[in-house]
Amino acid sequence: MSCRIQIAQLNLLVGDVAGNGLRVIGAAAEAHAAGADLVVFPELALTGYPPEDLLLRPELMERVESALDRIRRETAATAPGVALVLGYPRAAVGGLYNVAGVIRDGAVVAEYAKQELPNYSVFDEKRYFQPGAAAAVFAHCGLRFGLSVCEDIWQEGPSAQAAAAGAQVLININASPFHAGKAAERETLLSRRAAEHGFPILYANLIGGQDELVFDGGSIVVDRKGRVVARAAHFEEAALLVDLDDTGAPLAPPLGEVDQGTEGEAAIYQALVLGVRDYARKSGFSGAVLGLSGGVDSALTLAIAVDALGAGQVEAVLMPSRYTADMSNEDALEQVRRQGVRTHVIPIEPAFNAFLGMLGPVFAGQAPDVTEENIQARCRGIILMALSNKQGRILLTTGNKSEMSVGYATLYGDMAGGFAPIKDVPKTLVYRLASYRNGQDPVIPERVLTRAPSAELRPDQTDQDSLPPYEILDPILRLYIEEDQGIDAIVAEGFDESVVRRVTRLVDRNEYKRRQAPPGVRISRRAFGRDRRYPITSGF
Repeated sequence: MSCRIQIAQLNLLVGDVAGNGLRVIGAAAEAHAAGADLVVFPELALTGYPPEDLLLRPELMERVESALDRIRRETAATAPGVALVLGYPRAAVGGLYNVAGVIRDGAVVAEYAKQELPNYSVFDEKRYFQPGAAAAVFAHCGLRFGLSVCEDIWQEGPSAQAAAAGAQVLININASPFHAGKAAERETLLSRRAAEHGFPILYANLIGGQDELVFDGGSIVVDRKGRVVARAAHFEEAALLVDLDDTGAPLAPPLGEVDQGTEGEAAIYQALVLGVRDYARKSGFSGAVLGLSGGVDSALTLAIAVDALGAGQVEAVLMPSRYTADMSNEDALEQVRRQGVRTHVIPIEPAFNAFLGMLGPVFAGQAPDVTEENIQARCRGIILMALSNKQGRILLTTGNKSEMSVGYATLYGDMAGGFAPIKDVPKTLVYRLASYRNGQDPVIPERVLTRAPSAELRPDQTDQDSLPPYEILDPILRLYIEEDQGIDAIVAEGFDESVVRRVTRLVDRNEYKRRQAPPGVRISRRAFGRDRRYPITSGF
């Protein structure tokens, strides 16, 4: 006798409880057709993850109960005998709980409340949920399955409880967000947990973009020795099937290490594409528009947008000024030709002159400075926002993490927009990702990758007129922002103290800009936005 399990790795929409419920019902029917005895869904599948303050609305729980009633009723008819392990919030004595429930033949036969509630990084679960306290084990197709939810697997207690309660197999349902290197971390952890307790682990993860977060899927099954025996694709929906024998041992042979395609630049690029696609489509936008300067940041953003939405849904706008080099226009036009996107060329000189004329009497006697540079950026922002408004396309900004960290960006200018695909991508990584994308298909002209970066807002300008070289700047930013290192510790790593003090001062004083920036895809351990929350006014 064997037990067939299907892990339903779904892309769900936060707040669409009825729609998510229909996806669950459909996946259960598909699992039944595939001969599965049990189908496992991600954490909080009914509400989507993270539902945030929707959990504070009583109407949400009414919708959850209605969806659960429909799931119980319809799966009893369309998937008889199949058990569903499903994530949803449950209101009970003591508060609200993050639950993994087991539904079989129209009845809830077991419920487990998540015990370890993460309250760090992007997580705020203690704001909404109360922790559970007890293991839950249920019997199905001759085996005893233990339940756990996401963070439970990262801590020792819940797994040990499940083992002590007699679980032969542990099911762990997840909404585990992506950051670079996360897939390997998960597999290492699951291998250790399985070997510690001597049971296989079925790990079901969410897929899809939700605001800044990207959930990368990669659901896996490890045997009791901790070897990976089945793995779903990353960054796409999947139905992962695995058969267990009458002891709970997977019948499939062990696989190898994490696929190379799911790590490094390949994984980051796929995360950026998925994040843009889901943010635009789930927010109801028909396509995207962006400014294309001939530089590497906008070139990478255009490539991501086209891969996410299709060339027919993306518009690129060239907005040359008196300082724009001919090669910038040439490279931008060459990229749009290669990618086949609709293009507009709208020089900003008339608008710039108009503003200079309007402000001339006020500016009389004062030398040109960054003010005139910012006026140019804001002329471009007005043009792009007008196109976004008129055509119902989301405006994608093109600023990278290095620039956003030190404030090398213009409020209401190049920062104006609805979504920022590369806001968590340091400049040095921008170049690597552009080279990676060109390795698939050379859509970005080579000169874009080799010329010195420039904002082109004054004669002969380069980024390094205002900033340290990115090879120095990015490591300092990583230590200060992502690792919370102080100035002395960063200097001890071999960096010049005056440079470190200047960079960290720029980071601190530009928090007010970042607070007004659009959301963007999180790909690091510590992104601006929901991940890193600092006061704007501070004496630290």
